[in-house]
Amino acid sequence: MKITVTFRHHPPSEPLREYVENKIGKLSKYLGDNFEAHVVMTVEKFRQSTEVDILYNGFHIKGEEESNDMYSSIDLVSDKITRQLKKYKEKLKEHKFPQPAVANAHEKIISVTESETNVKTPQIVKVEKFFVKPMTVDEAIMQLELTQDSFLVFNNASTRKANVVYKRKDGNFGLIEPNV
Repeated sequence: MKITVTFRHHPPSEPLREYVENKIGKLSKYLGDNFEAHVVMTVEKFRQSTEVDILYNGFHIKGEEESNDMYSSIDLVSDKITRQLKKYKEKLKEHKFPQPAVANAHEKIISVTESETNVKTPQIVKVEKFFVKPMTVDEAIMQLELTQDSFLVFNNASTRKANVVYKRKDGNFGLIEPNV
């Protein structure tokens, strides 16, 4: 853990430096001891700001806060960085898949194959029949907009083949045409 403190437009103060090192040092419970932090404390006419840059394994975290008091700006930026680190760690937990140990791999494979026999296969629970009406693509899109459905199957009037129009997540529409 390497913490550098820079004072701008303010004489260096040992109590402020110790306070910053204490606050930023508490972040080691999220990062361990292998991170670098650069803290810049700036005093201008009526505002006092603290800017923190943290480098951790190629990941860059930056936070800046200002207030009327330097200690409160340090507290605010420390809280901001802590929230960012918690969010980052949660993302890592969500995307990290457990790696089985080589010694336990055989046992896990056996237990998976034994449990697969009890797995239910998906079943059709509802059958819906409807008349596939011949229409143009524009008419199909208008019909789809009138309903709450996410797709519409129709006979394309120009090609006389079954097509599907669907709503995309970006708000646009997609068209599926068979290639026969």
